Amino acid sequence: MLANQAHDEKAFPALCARRIRLLSGSNRFVPAVVLAICATLFQARRAPAQWVDTRVAGPFVCRAEFSLAPGQDLLGELGQLQRELVHYLAIQPASEPIELYLFRDKRNYDRYLKRHMPEVPYRRALYVKRQGPGQVFAYRSREFETDLRHECTHALLHAALPLVPLWLDEGLAEYFEVPSHHRAFDNPHLKTLRWNLRLGTVQKLETLEKKATLSEMGLTEYRYCWAWVHFMLHGPREAHQELVNYLSDLQAGTPPGLLSRRLGNVRGQFAAHFKSWKR
Repeated sequence: MLANQAHDEKAFPALCARRIRLLSGSNRFVPAVVLAICATLFQARRAPAQWVDTRVAGPFVCRAEFSLAPGQDLLGELGQLQRELVHYLAIQPASEPIELYLFRDKRNYDRYLKRHMPEVPYRRALYVKRQGPGQVFAYRSREFETDLRHECTHALLHAALPLVPLWLDEGLAEYFEVPSHHRAFDNPHLKTLRWNLRLGTVQKLETLEKKATLSEMGLTEYRYCWAWVHFMLHGPREAHQELVNYLSDLQAGTPPGLLSRRLGNVRGQFAAHFKSWKR
């Protein structure tokens, strides 16, 4: 998403048409840097001297500097991720392949980015989407699996939809970045969110909808983006149906308006949803 675009209904068709997602190496919630890039960025498809392993998992074409055999469970998760998005969101599957480039260590990753993407400030993992297939770049770290699930969620959404509002894009990625058996009850955001609600702190969906660039997104914004997605997936049936209808309009190219307006009075159940949410 290009910087300085207004996040309103008039600007909505242009949102997310060209975006770069960047993650911080020390803190995933540090605001990402988003910028327009020149065609040389896409030299990144050129392989290093040798990719050790190449495998296909669902829509993902994975190229790695290390054997992917020990990571079959993770590849299976990524393949399953598309089926889960289709199931929960009722969107069509990705219409194009997605390229994954996985590096064995930070040194090789840094060297690759410096050579092929000198314009891009360093981050631990990133998702690129402009012309052609989406691309995800990452190296093995303690957050490797979380990073891949998060960035691959972005890639799948943008491969299936012509655009995705920033807050919803991030909220869905935060929701699906944890293993499937942790999503409903064990996301790290949940404990802090409940403390926020006890103190009477609620960030309205209308506030999140006004965020136009990732530089406006901090830890609190990511938490509430996740929370509104959780509310729509696990809260009132009307909220989930409105999310499905909204995404259907996006996929059809129909201007969907603002989701906050479509949810109407059901938004008032947001705090109560989390106060009563139990395993």
